[in-house]
Amino acid sequence: MNFLPLVCIAALLVTVPVYAETVPLAQRVAAVLANAPVGTRFGVLVVDANDREVVAINPDQRFIPASNTKLFTTAAAYVLMGGMEGPDRAGGTGVALLPGRAGRADVVLTGFGDARMSSAPDCVSDCLAMLADAVAAKTRKVGDVIGDDSWFPDERWSPGMSWNNIGTESGTGISALSLDDNALPITVTPTRAGEPPLVEFPAYLKLINAAVTSAEGNNTLAIQREVNGGAVRLVGSIPLGGVWHDRLGIDDPAHYAAATLRRMLIARGVKVRGTVKVRHRPLGPGDDPMLRAGLAATSPAQGPFVARLVPAPLSADITIINKLSQNLHAELLVRRIGRLAGTGSLADGTAAMRGVAERAGAMRAGYDFSDGSGMSSYNRLSPRAAVSLLRWAQSQPWGAAWRASLPVGGIDPGLRRRFAGTPLQNRIFAKTGTLNATHALSGYLVAASGRELAFSILANDVPDGASALRAIDAALLSIAEAN
Repeated sequence: MNFLPLVCIAALLVTVPVYAETVPLAQRVAAVLANAPVGTRFGVLVVDANDREVVAINPDQRFIPASNTKLFTTAAAYVLMGGMEGPDRAGGTGVALLPGRAGRADVVLTGFGDARMSSAPDCVSDCLAMLADAVAAKTRKVGDVIGDDSWFPDERWSPGMSWNNIGTESGTGISALSLDDNALPITVTPTRAGEPPLVEFPAYLKLINAAVTSAEGNNTLAIQREVNGGAVRLVGSIPLGGVWHDRLGIDDPAHYAAATLRRMLIARGVKVRGTVKVRHRPLGPGDDPMLRAGLAATSPAQGPFVARLVPAPLSADITIINKLSQNLHAELLVRRIGRLAGTGSLADGTAAMRGVAERAGAMRAGYDFSDGSGMSSYNRLSPRAAVSLLRWAQSQPWGAAWRASLPVGGIDPGLRRRFAGTPLQNRIFAKTGTLNATHALSGYLVAASGRELAFSILANDVPDGASALRAIDAALLSIAEAN
């Protein structure tokens, strides 16, 4: 047996910890990220309060940012819209009585981009029922009930959205006239083996129940539907002992809102002689900021309102957008931004987002936006551009309120199961992002020393069925510990 001299053993004991401490933090973080599924591509940038780079790994490469796009949408709202803490008078839905056929007044329900109007029986604020009450107090006979969403052009889905998201709650249609988050709840309960399950589903769409209850096995339920179709088909099987819940996106929200109002009017004793109709504004050359050449924005033919709702402050909706990663609300917000100096088109809104990114000092090569929610696979963002926005926001009068809208590690939805019980619980404030082959997290963290760092970690090319979240969280924990 060979023995090392005591001096060699002492040297090993000393050099191992010293080597670990002298390995650059970026290399240690890269080693942690190497545990992610093979093929995953990462971009990382972490800076301190003096804009000194703490870690930089591919900071200028461009990535699909998923819902990190909402950082720019909501920041743009704070910069451009003003009055975020007061009642949202500009967004409230209104109802008018306008001359119709055969001397009967038509009920016209006009939307202005509010995301929060509700038809729930227990609704206490921003309620469609309040508009129904106002109409019923004015007249007992009406003609058609018309849903008017022409405040925005008719762009119900963003370019680059994955087809599998259309028709789901995450990819519901976008409309200036929205109700109940533009989604329909469905609940499926098994009955007896071999028989159709029990389905609870609103009567707005026709349901074809082709599913079956199985004695055992996995839940294979699925919804088949055509875009803008009037029926949904439930197929597959549900085993005994289980209950299946889902929410289906609504393809024509203006029609849904008008149909719901019609039902409410009938319940109040109003005779509705006509049908449900909609007024959409087709997207045209005047909606493109590159082609507009001074064309005036179209306004809906609203007439004098019988009543108009006043939603809660927009700052409350920004909290919903960021903490819950609510896609519909983000898409409505970007179109409302686009209505300030344009026609309310998606192109107008994303142009405004780019303008705010420029104000924040982000390099132009570091961002491209095709929507406001991050559902588009055409969006691109570099970690440096994200961190530029985060650092700039800290010096803005709205920065503290905006930061408070971000999910908190171990506390809020999106991060509740992440960082819980770790040194970063309640010490990381960041926007999540998940899309096909994409994970993202950008925000602020309080390091072990107590100093605050701004960071962005973007992961693309994550293999199908795999996740990079564990590697991202481990990397942030190592960064916090080292600082």
